[in-house]
Amino acid sequence: MIRVRDLVMCLPGNGRPVTILDGVSLDVAAGEVVAVTGPSGSGKSTLLGLIAGLDTPSGGSITVDGVEVTGLSESDLARFRRRTLGFVFQSYHLIPTLTAAENVAVPLELAGAPQALARARGRLAEVGLGERADHYPAQLSGGEQQRVAIARAVALAPPLLLADEPTGNLDSATGAQIVDLLLGLNREHRSTLLLVTHDAALAARAGRAVALRDGRVVNGHRAG
Repeated sequence: MIRVRDLVMCLPGNGRPVTILDGVSLDVAAGEVVAVTGPSGSGKSTLLGLIAGLDTPSGGSITVDGVEVTGLSESDLARFRRRTLGFVFQSYHLIPTLTAAENVAVPLELAGAPQALARARGRLAEVGLGERADHYPAQLSGGEQQRVAIARAVALAPPLLLADEPTGNLDSATGAQIVDLLLGLNREHRSTLLLVTHDAALAARAGRAVALRDGRVVNGHRAG
């Protein structure tokens, strides 16, 4: 599903470039659950953003579901993301002026899916928020907002789900519920889940953990 080779990401610094990722290589099989761990500044979120095509690497290659991501134009990238992946952010990124159902309907409408709002309500029911569909983000708890974000990410049933610190803004009990939800959706949809986390308990529940330090992979092992 994911094949990363010799990935390098450098950003301009004061007088000299700052290397965020330094020769990272990674393989994730279809259906696998992989946690990317490491301290702050180790390049975890940068790696996820590059896989999603949100940024362009300084070097190396990324292939997702048979598509070479690093060579795509902006329009092709948009089509690739719509067809292939969903992204869950730490800070939810919900549109405050839209209800929960309307937020989830956004990717469906962009894809031209019929009955987008009805399908969005179905996704919300799937994550346990059927009765909160007409609430606005400000009327929802952090855990509920993250559930809405997850429903939006899986609205088009993408084969790949990327999650960047999905429990980072939540208390431990709510975070555990979100992890249960992500793993349950992974099993139900037979999708691939790649998540970034600094939470050792969350990483332990993945099928495999890959640790980054100073922009390099330092180990990859079976979790649990």
